[in-house]
Amino acid sequence: MQDTYESLKKIDNYRWKIPKEAIPGMRVDGIVYADEKLLKDIRQDKALEQVANVAFLPGIVGASLAMPDIHWGYGFPIGGVAATDPQKGGVVSPGGVGFDINCGVRLVKTNLEYEEVKNRIRELTLSLFHLVPSGVGSKGEIKVSEKEEQQIMVKGSQWAVAQGYGVAEDLEVTEERGAIPGADPSAVSERAYERGKAQSGTLGSGNHFLEIQVIDRIYDSDIADVFGLSEGLITVMIHSGSRGFGYQVCDDYLKVMMRAMQK
Repeated sequence: MQDTYESLKKIDNYRWKIPKEAIPGMRVDGIVYADEKLLKDIRQDKALEQVANVAFLPGIVGASLAMPDIHWGYGFPIGGVAATDPQKGGVVSPGGVGFDINCGVRLVKTNLEYEEVKNRIRELTLSLFHLVPSGVGSKGEIKVSEKEEQQIMVKGSQWAVAQGYGVAEDLEVTEERGAIPGADPSAVSERAYERGKAQSGTLGSGNHFLEIQVIDRIYDSDIADVFGLSEGLITVMIHSGSRGFGYQVCDDYLKVMMRAMQK
């Protein structure tokens, strides 16, 4: 691991390279997107070693990439990205990064200004902890039957809007309007349904978060105007996960893929 850290080369203020020559067997470079401050945190675990490990994958193209939220994962680092070319022996790496299915990140604009909330941060934070269930094993106020859970699988955000948990405009700014065609509830195990039915509306654990943010600088005023953003405006960023439901679905099919690999 120390060799990996020592081999890190600065490309510019926001990119760092682990040259493929650093460790025999690396097929491509590792590229990490981070500034100096983030890099100090990244060095605290084995994430950079995992960036180098991913570069060993057969058929990998371009580079083994690591986004600014990189941290130690299962095989890939969390925040790791790689593409492989099947025409060049590229492999499929099931569960390479982790177990979540369809994590999502969304930035929600509020009508609050920083000056209004700066003296109430503690109160605001405690309220969010009270209202938004989070962490391992947490359960939400949204109780659904297995049949309703199947509807959530098929309709996605459209189900949430129909139940009053959002507005129609939310669907316009959500990928695939919140539901990708082709979902097959019959392909999901009873164990997954059982784990998921009490977790709708919860945040999850690990690297998932709900964060209160303030816009401290505008880089492109034209784009900011389109989105109604201005300096001092409070926003909320949400990183959701698929909870025990998604973990179980992934776990079930990893076993299927492992058996297939043995063939």
